[in-house]
Amino acid sequence: MEKRNLRKERIGVVTSNKMEKSIVVSEVTRVKHPMYGKFVLKTKKYVAHDETNDCNIGDTVKIMETRPMSKSKRWRLVEIIERAK
Repeated sequence: MEKRNLRKERIGVVTSNKMEKSIVVSEVTRVKHPMYGKFVLKTKKYVAHDETNDCNIGDTVKIMETRPMSKSKRWRLVEIIERAK
């Protein structure tokens, strides 16, 4: 049995689902400013593949790194952790 490499996983919130079979997921991290010590929010956006088109804006999802599917898509949806209210 061949062993696969460890894939990166991220948890974020869906900010756009207007594309066909694609979603934009925003991951927010708190980073301490090196000089002033204040915590700053940094946002990173990922374009992920959603095969069934069942994600909505505001859903909390888990995405996993995968092969390039298009110019900007390198992630795919693993599961929907929490639906938007």
